[in-house]
Amino acid sequence: MQIVNRIRHPAIMTGQIRRLRTLRRGQYRSMSVIQPLFQPGLVVSVVSHGHGDMVHALLLQLARVSAASISRVVLTQNLPEPEPVPPAGGWPFELLRVVNEAPLGFGANHNRALATVTEPFVCVLNPDVMLVGHEDPFQVLVSACCAPNIGCAYPVQIDPEGRVQGSEREVPSPVALLRRRLMGRQEIRVDWVNAACMVLPSAVWRSLGGFDERYFMYCEDVDLCLRLRLRGLHLAKAPVQVIHAGQRASSRSLKHLGWHIQSLWRLWNSPVYARALQLLTSASADKGTIGAP
Repeated sequence: MQIVNRIRHPAIMTGQIRRLRTLRRGQYRSMSVIQPLFQPGLVVSVVSHGHGDMVHALLLQLARVSAASISRVVLTQNLPEPEPVPPAGGWPFELLRVVNEAPLGFGANHNRALATVTEPFVCVLNPDVMLVGHEDPFQVLVSACCAPNIGCAYPVQIDPEGRVQGSEREVPSPVALLRRRLMGRQEIRVDWVNAACMVLPSAVWRSLGGFDERYFMYCEDVDLCLRLRLRGLHLAKAPVQVIHAGQRASSRSLKHLGWHIQSLWRLWNSPVYARALQLLTSASADKGTIGAP
């Protein structure tokens, strides 16, 4: 796995230089990066699985709209693809590019990208997310995270036609899945939110240990949200929208369907799931937490 430093915006070239060290010997190459004197306080992790054009468009949007909020973007390329081309003035944030020698799972990629976080807030962001208009959603999301006992803030997700997407879900019990998939019934609680776009205080991210890497793909976000809420923290929907153009690959690919089933089986047999089901009630869901006060 290799990290390649990107060219920074000339306005922050007067910053300080520091060295990044390896977490485990041989995992990363040591490198020099430019640290800006002013850091907005949010690091964004994006994992690309051959989403080169989408990622480039997203990075340009972040540079144009969210430079005041984002201090660093870590782009993990899980499959071979070209490096993003910076805008004419350079990237207004620090951009680190991680190239995997072999593909890793969703959680493993984000965990490694955010392992050395020094910013007060982290963001997990899908490559198929687009910003809406010229308003910076991350200012609102970070602000929502600053409220007491908030463990994660998330936006309203819409599709390219402006229709609200189902990013808020019940715990995916067999009964809930049957009710939604076969009977077409809507969710009756918000027990977890998908990880297409979520912002967490770094202290919360570290205390949880990030995503559980035993989930190779799918259900990492369910597990993370349940563990967060079992600690008495809340999920906060921020009054801001992003466009999420994605569609579950498990509905189109047998391989992804197999990963999805494996992850559901792991979740259903986990102590986190058992404890959450034991404590979940409509009243506790209204309070936003299922754990410690």
